[in-house]
Amino acid sequence: MFAQQLFNGLVTGSTYALIALGYTMVYGVLQLINFAHGEIYMTGAFAGLLLVTVAKLPFWLALPGAMLIASLVGVTVEFVAYRPLRRSSRLAVLISAIGMSIFLSNLGLWIFGPATRSFQPPFRVATLELAGIRTNTLSLLTLGLALAMMTGLHYVVTRTKLGKAMRAVAQDRDTAALMGISVNRTIAFTFAIGSALAAAAGVMVGMLFNAVTPTMGVMPGLKGFVSAVLGGIGSIPGAMVGGLVLGMAETIGVALLSSQWRDAIAFAILIVVLLSRPTGLLGRRLQEKV
Repeated sequence: MFAQQLFNGLVTGSTYALIALGYTMVYGVLQLINFAHGEIYMTGAFAGLLLVTVAKLPFWLALPGAMLIASLVGVTVEFVAYRPLRRSSRLAVLISAIGMSIFLSNLGLWIFGPATRSFQPPFRVATLELAGIRTNTLSLLTLGLALAMMTGLHYVVTRTKLGKAMRAVAQDRDTAALMGISVNRTIAFTFAIGSALAAAAGVMVGMLFNAVTPTMGVMPGLKGFVSAVLGGIGSIPGAMVGGLVLGMAETIGVALLSSQWRDAIAFAILIVVLLSRPTGLLGRRLQEKV
């Protein structure tokens, strides 16, 4: 029973971790909470649905296609809503983020309508039993893809020129520009990568629950934010750990209490973390620059 819930929590937590990575990457380079990130997740889910059902693409083409579309939306959001306010107060950028979130949600409602749409996996899903744990191939695929993407992101950030540029911009934008790094291009890549990961989570969750709606990004977006804070916002390993921990805590809590407590558990964890360890599990306390 415990192992079953732990596995279910890992699958759920892996999707939270993919969303949390977008929050923490954007915060790392801009010190901005991108509240439109949940709607990017929703955009990716709808893009995947349309590519599978309308364009009739196989899953292995539809998933990268949805990630590409969400990346373009994420870069557009950065260009329209955040770049003009880069030198403005944090409050102005925060209001712009909330406004963009509401705009994208309402745009989704206008285009797709409020009804829930079915998202059947475009491949056969088989039920399995491994070491006493009942699961299916879709859950295993979700977990495997999430872990592979997290590993790939870790490689990009730590071993490539783009990752070095992202770390330099996060450290000091002005100095990075003086060293010849294109700050605008690096920030755009950061939004593109974070949006692509959120889209992958949206596609997989849409198929796991066989449901896609224009408002589906609200609660997963908030839980992705909780995961980022839990792991230490700004820390990429922290976002991965935070998502997995939140998913397991939520699933085990629901098994012990009731499904009605699912969302309350996530926000109770957020409050406890903020009160006891504001920097999160893997976050570092940074001194203010003079």
